[in-house]
Amino acid sequence: MEGEIRIVMADDHPPTRSRIRDLLEAGGFVVSAEAANAADVIRMALEHRPDVVLLDIHMPGNGIRAAAELSRSLPGTRVVMLTHSRDDEDLFDALRAGAVGYLLKDDEPDRLTTGLRQVMAGEASVSASVVTRILQEFRAPARRLFSRRSAAAAKLSSREWEVMELLSQGLSTEEVAKRLFLSPTTVRVHVSTVLRKLRVKDRQSAIDLLREE
Repeated sequence: MEGEIRIVMADDHPPTRSRIRDLLEAGGFVVSAEAANAADVIRMALEHRPDVVLLDIHMPGNGIRAAAELSRSLPGTRVVMLTHSRDDEDLFDALRAGAVGYLLKDDEPDRLTTGLRQVMAGEASVSASVVTRILQEFRAPARRLFSRRSAAAAKLSSREWEVMELLSQGLSTEEVAKRLFLSPTTVRVHVSTVLRKLRVKDRQSAIDLLREE
């Protein structure tokens, strides 16, 4: 039928795929194919050449790598990420890979169909809560308890430094996770990596080292 918007979608969780398919079909879209990993979604997209490819970020094979490959191979197809991740690094990596949309799975159901129609109209579409989180980061007053340019801090990634800076301000793991839209487990992983990089035994030792320089 003329005017149909055809979609190939990928998510490694079958119930999530079923829910998304129902939302899309109820919104008047046509789901041409479904995949559970990056390799399959690339193959299916090349076969069906849809209007939109809808990708999860954290699926087998890496959704951002799939986005980059599809942006190169199918320049006429819009790539949109549908994810739980509010991590700004995931957002920026997705945009660099060629995605024109970044929507969250826990948005209101009609946000998905509205966002897809926006990208089909030539607009970018990013979930409002992600935009709000990034604006908060840029508008937040500087409160630096140690230098980003120190030799110790130079060993850390931007996210690791951000985690340690917030911990140095007295925030708990859970508070840091909430502030950065991460899980507490992810915060703990970042801290463990920092301890290994700085060759110290605990968080306070890492903070003391970063403050010294």
